[in-house]
Order: sequence, then structure tokens, then C-alpha cells
Amino acid sequence: MGQWFETVSEAQRRAKKRLPSSVYSALLAGSERGVSYDDNTRAFGELGLAPHVAGLSAKRDLATSVLGQEISMPVVISPTGVQAVHPDGEVAVARAAAARGTAMGLSSFASKPLSDVVAANPQTFFQTYWMGDRDSMLRRMDRAREAGAVGLIATLDWSFSHGRDWGSPKIPEKLDVKAMARFAPEVLRRPRWLADFARSGRLPDLTTPNLAEPGSQAPTFFGAYGEWMMTPPPTWEDVAWLREEWGGPFMLKGICRVDDAHRARDAGVTAISVSNHGGNNLDSTPAPIRVLPSIASAVGDDVEVLLDSGIRRGSDVVKAVALGARAVMIGRAYLWGLAAGGQPGVENVLDILRGGIDSALLGLGHSSIHDLTPDDVVVPDGFTRTLGVARS
Repeated sequence: MGQWFETVSEAQRRAKKRLPSSVYSALLAGSERGVSYDDNTRAFGELGLAPHVAGLSAKRDLATSVLGQEISMPVVISPTGVQAVHPDGEVAVARAAAARGTAMGLSSFASKPLSDVVAANPQTFFQTYWMGDRDSMLRRMDRAREAGAVGLIATLDWSFSHGRDWGSPKIPEKLDVKAMARFAPEVLRRPRWLADFARSGRLPDLTTPNLAEPGSQAPTFFGAYGEWMMTPPPTWEDVAWLREEWGGPFMLKGICRVDDAHRARDAGVTAISVSNHGGNNLDSTPAPIRVLPSIASAVGDDVEVLLDSGIRRGSDVVKAVALGARAVMIGRAYLWGLAAGGQPGVENVLDILRGGIDSALLGLGHSSIHDLTPDDVVVPDGFTRTLGVARS
């Protein structure tokens, strides 16, 4: 492992130095002008905290639960696609999450089999998109259930936005001789990343084993992506069907509007994640922290409300929980840690967040994460957005 780092921003700087430019650019992602991508993190900086100076709690309890899983703090690993940043990929992330007592979300586009990830962390949720026909979706759910997934995450916040003002990453269909020759110059400039894979004895895997039919080869990332793009978008009846067929804890990820939150509740979901896909979806969608209060107020007593997008420090987590989230999901933050130091790097990121949560709780005078309220947060005029509510 490399040296310990004290912030997620430092993990990102180290990841940028370690990763080939195409791999780093793929993690950065974003869409179009990057309005949502920028707002996701900037919005947290607009919120203040209202601390006390005496009568503070000597001990703080950070534990909570998500989708029936008891976790040590209100931070869950968000599912992200093929992780070519480290040879151990999602398995390293799962081990780190388990070591820090929290749950793992595994993308259906992951580079490691679900069974390997569950073996590393039994608190694993399987994430799926609405893709293919219903029979293929049922088979995927059956395989996820058999592999030991304890919950299902359905991600719907994706509009296949194309083009970034700063340029899109160059990702090959597969790592054949031609692709390796094309990427050789940038890879050779990052010898430590190359050495990690050389020691592992394998190349970065750009296939999706969790989408393979029994007896068939795993499709490539772009092959699976193409099937997803060609599948007609789901209706709310489809969402209810998916939830019913899964039959267990079920999260719908990608809610930004109050009316959609109501429909998700009516479809019987266990939880929703307020998210704009990390700014990778429809650009100019507000930061989730801006719309969280209205959604939590509308449905928070009926379903678990989580927030995904923009979390970089423990105080961000505290602000989200104070404004109505049960927990948050992190994506880029742990990927920077994975790139910077493998499993220990992810553990480092989780420790940073835990320390920041604990410090903020201390300053706010609370003994439990469950004691947070909107009164702990200074919300400037005009900060919040309420989408999907009829105006008179």
C-alpha cells in the first residue's frame, strides 16, 4: 500500500498520477457541460453547520441500517461499472467495506462475479438495469439470489447522454493486440499501474461476468451496454413487477422528483436513492442534496431515503443525514482510494468519512447519527429545489 492520505481529494490526486489517462478519464466521467457534475460537490460547500461548544457528547454512535442490513456508519458502497483501476477490482472494495462494517453495492456491469464479491462481503446488494426481456431479467435475479445477494438495486437514472466538453474517455471494446498497441504509450507512462496488473498475471477485464447466461461467454462492457440501450425504458408497472419478482429488500436509484418518489413508494420499494448518477446523466439536473429535503419530507416515513452523488467528506454525510437521508452511497470517492492503494486505499477513504462524521457529530453536540435534524444545517436562501410538485 502507498502512504496514508488524509482526504478524498488527496486520493484523487494520487489516482490521477497512477492511472493511465483513459482510465482516469473514465472514472471522472460527467456529461455535456458538467453542470450537474460540478454542482454535486459545490452544493455541499454552500451548506453550513451550527455547532455547540459545551455539553458535547463524549461518545458517538454512527450505526444505522439500510435494506435490512446493520452497518457501522451511514455510508454504503455505490455500484459502479467495470473497475479496471486495480487487479482486485470489486473484490478489494468488498473486502474493504466488510472490514469497516458496511454494505457493498455491486454493479451488473462489474468485472468480478457476484459470488466472489459475496464471499468477500456477505452484505452485498446486486444492482441491475432494465435491460433485455423479462425472462432474462428473471434469470439474472435468480442467479443473484442464488449467489447470496441480500438486496436488489434498480438503477433508472440514465439517459445515455453523449459528449463531454473536456472529451470522453477512450475505452476499447476488448484488450486485443491492436488495442494494447494503441494504449501502450499512456500505459507505459504509468508503470506502477501496469506493474500491479503484471504481478496479478492478468489484464484489465472489460467483460461483464454477471450478465453472462449459463454456458455462455461473458459479454463485453459495450456489448451489454448496447443491449441496455436497445431495451425500451420501463414503466412504473414494470418497476412494481421487478420489485415483486425480486421479493426482498429493493432500492430504486435515481430519484430527483417528488412525484417520482411517490410513484416509487406506490410501487412498493423498500428504499430510494436520491441521485443524478454522479452527474453522468441528464446534465443540468440539480445536485441531489438540493432536492433531498423535499423528497425526504414527502416519502421519508414510508421508505428509506438515501443520497448518492457528491459525497467527499464526513461532513457531507452529516449534512445529508440531517436533511433527511438515512445514509449515503459513495462512488468516485472509493474508486480514487482503490486506484491509490487497492483495498487499504478504500479502507482509508472509509476511515476518512467515518472520522469526519464523528467530528461533525461531536461539534453539533449529538451522541447518535439519528439525533441529527435540519436545525443542525445552515441552508441559505434559494439553496433547495423542489421538482415534480404541481404549482398553483
